[in-house]
Amino acid sequence: MDIKVDCNTVVVFDLDDTLYNELDFLISAYREISIYIDKSKYKKIFALMFSLFRNNKDVFEYLSTKYSIEKEFLLAMYRQHKPDIKVPTEIFNLLQKIKNSYGKLALLSDGRSSTQRNKLDALNIKNMFDYISISEEIKAIKPSLRGFQIIEDKFDAKDYYYIGDNLNKDFKAPKKLKWKTIFLIDNGKNIHYNVPLNLEKIKEPDHYIFSLNEINII
Repeated sequence: MDIKVDCNTVVVFDLDDTLYNELDFLISAYREISIYIDKSKYKKIFALMFSLFRNNKDVFEYLSTKYSIEKEFLLAMYRQHKPDIKVPTEIFNLLQKIKNSYGKLALLSDGRSSTQRNKLDALNIKNMFDYISISEEIKAIKPSLRGFQIIEDKFDAKDYYYIGDNLNKDFKAPKKLKWKTIFLIDNGKNIHYNVPLNLEKIKEPDHYIFSLNEINII
């Protein structure tokens, strides 16, 4: 699909499972935690953690009980670790094309400030964005209008695009504001299965894509 971008265009991205797969963050954190618990057996511990996760079990409750480590300490390790994650080259190139066309880039993500900013540091894309909004910092989570309205107030642009991966919460607010919306279909690695409970009640996005590669900047 083609997106016409100029100085009056703002392209807004979600972060997790849009610019990278959040499962990679989880794997990075599990690896660090398993090494902390027992470096000599970390692969076995990691395998167990991942199996528990895949079976929708409370990984940190299990580890807390088995290894006598405070659950909150383990959760803090998960949230605050420096992740080993990367942005695919094609996504970095897409961001660069938007910048080269004089468009503005914004990021609108739910999550804890320290966790999300650690991710952006690891992905090495923070400096590409003209504005970054994280729910903990603005005290509002999607589908709240607040984050989207802040972006409108900041840029006062003509055209806004929002690209996200969650049909349950990503598109209600931007649709209300008459933004153009693009849904990135789960590639099988999304950490959450964001299937709407009622397909008839979702705020349907304007476009569906399998990959950000389908976006062509003109």
